[in-house]
Amino acid sequence: MKNAQSRRDFLKTTALTGGGLVLGFSWFSSKAFAPVVITANTLPFNAYLSIAPSGIVTIFSPNPEIGQGIKTAFPIIVAEELDADWEKVQVEQAALDTKRFERQLTGGSGAIKHSWERLRKAGATARYMLVEAAAKKWSVPAAECTTSKGFVMHSSGKKLSYGELANEAALITPPKDIKLKANSDFSLIGTSVKGVDNNAILTGKPLFGMDYKRDGMLYAVIQRPPAFGQKLKSFDATEAKKMAGVVDVVSFDNKVAVVGKSTWQTMQARKALQIVWENDKPLENSADHDRILKEMLNSSEKATVHRKDGDVETAFKSAHKIVESAYQCPFLPHNAMEPMNFFAHFKGDSIEMAGPSQTPEAAQKQVAKLLNLPPDKVTIELTRMGGGFGRRLNTDYALEAAELSSIIKAPVKVTWTREDDMAGGIYRPAVRYRFKAALDKMGNITAFMLHGASINAGNATRPDNFPAGAIDNLLVQSSDYKSPITTGPWRAPITNFLAYAEQAFLDEVAQAAGKDPIQLRMELLEKAQKSPVGKITYDINRFKEVSKLVAEKAGWGKKKKGVSLGFSVYFSHASYVAQIAEVILVKGKPVVKKVVAAVDCGIVINESSAKNQVFGAIVDGLGHAMHGNMTFKEGVPQQNNYDKYRLIRYNEVPEIEVHFVNNGIDPTGLGEPALPPTGGAIANAIYKTTGKRLYNQPFAEQSTTLG
Repeated sequence: MKNAQSRRDFLKTTALTGGGLVLGFSWFSSKAFAPVVITANTLPFNAYLSIAPSGIVTIFSPNPEIGQGIKTAFPIIVAEELDADWEKVQVEQAALDTKRFERQLTGGSGAIKHSWERLRKAGATARYMLVEAAAKKWSVPAAECTTSKGFVMHSSGKKLSYGELANEAALITPPKDIKLKANSDFSLIGTSVKGVDNNAILTGKPLFGMDYKRDGMLYAVIQRPPAFGQKLKSFDATEAKKMAGVVDVVSFDNKVAVVGKSTWQTMQARKALQIVWENDKPLENSADHDRILKEMLNSSEKATVHRKDGDVETAFKSAHKIVESAYQCPFLPHNAMEPMNFFAHFKGDSIEMAGPSQTPEAAQKQVAKLLNLPPDKVTIELTRMGGGFGRRLNTDYALEAAELSSIIKAPVKVTWTREDDMAGGIYRPAVRYRFKAALDKMGNITAFMLHGASINAGNATRPDNFPAGAIDNLLVQSSDYKSPITTGPWRAPITNFLAYAEQAFLDEVAQAAGKDPIQLRMELLEKAQKSPVGKITYDINRFKEVSKLVAEKAGWGKKKKGVSLGFSVYFSHASYVAQIAEVILVKGKPVVKKVVAAVDCGIVINESSAKNQVFGAIVDGLGHAMHGNMTFKEGVPQQNNYDKYRLIRYNEVPEIEVHFVNNGIDPTGLGEPALPPTGGAIANAIYKTTGKRLYNQPFAEQSTTLG
């Protein structure tokens, strides 16, 4: 029974109708297992690697593509172990299939980490079977055969392509254990490979949700409450219904939808709606949020304690010196280039959907619940996403399309405008942190305290992150306020601001202790290594290595005329990133000239894509630290488009230099970890340039010298 049950987690193989070899591999287990041959009685498998008689290798990629390069990385891994000819490798986006795939989502920088071993074993198993098929055909030992670029070769000079061997290979019994390549033998992994969708993107092929069309579908825009805390009281659509292209106007869930024959026509008709809104909850202002955050920080007795090591109170009482600072960040929208959109076609007993979602399975379950359908009656086709940054982890826009289609009994595509998107909520939570450190006469940290106060963030701390484990007396606590303003994950959730605050504070502590900023951190890491206090959840050596590497590459400690350096290092999403920012003065204003990054994300699959992710994270981190801000007046967002919301500009992007640590560790996260250290590195460099410490984001609003 145990063996039969475990078959669900096995790699499986079978012959395709019409010829060719197909490998299915499991996404359900924490480990990849040996393959078994699929027969009519075998349990369903999950994903497929196919080798056609033509020699084309195809893999269905289950994870949504959001620009992180997963559609390229997955086939690279398979092709490496398969020894395939990359020119004959192609990848297809799989639709949502909860029976065949696990973790079919984009979030948490975990796709490669989750699938690394499964993909390698799938490729290696196929290669084994192809070699065995060739050896059998030639009547030679398999050990005398080698593979390269889609061919099996024998020492005698015989040579057969994978396509020529595919049918015979399907009849070979897969091995229970498969030997994987040594890292030193990789020829494709670690190189720079162009994205598989690059050509389609450049030539305008319909890849994105905004491109999606179905014959006969209608288009809709939706008017939502203009203020957080309001609900729909009444509306008059008389004039809107008279306008060209308008098919219907309906209301649901405190919203009014205009349905028509084109998005432009529905957008124009929406302006003619006469809507009355009423207050359902108190309408909040940014000034209210500032006051609430300060009050929570000043009420520690009501805070939730997440970690407490030693005797913090006594340590502060006996301190030689105390350093204390508070940091604040505002709400932030996600600003994905492609606004939210989704297609739905309700058919009574089922619904077909398509669009850009980071969490299609969550959308499926919520739509099923909303429409009282079995989940398997909700099908979701995945399109490429024009950005997400966590916004598309939420399913509100998909639910809108599903509910609207069920009301109008027609296929419909809901599209948000830029203003809808920016003012529609699901922001990064607003947070305020207070740090406090006690120093002895030697400049050693004897106690450390962090209190995170937030609006709709829950726990705004990461209690086990560095420097936890390196300080004898530690207290980490949080407070949270529930607001009608909707929030959600934003690239590198919580750590996107916590890292800046922590790293800026550690620099301030280093100055008070009379120590070099990197020296202070290294001493803490040494302490955690030699005399750990409580639980340690980070790898101390990996922390050290990225810090040393970035210091070496950026020339830390070497004076550069007119250039100030700021250091920051952080661990998140299983990866380690250290950065040093170079800041110079231009006409009296500090300007970020360069950012050097050292990254330990384990084995790099595609160097081109990996560098792009680090570049993007640094630009994103810099731009939002300097300029990003979302404010509210009577519950209404005051920034609803780029004329009011300041983003980083092209001429403000610094030179970026990236170095990867080559330690051979299995891949870890990369899409998010490079963003958290950026704000701290920049703030610390600006302090050295101007003598002004930055405690609030956006930085540019703290001083006219930073505008």
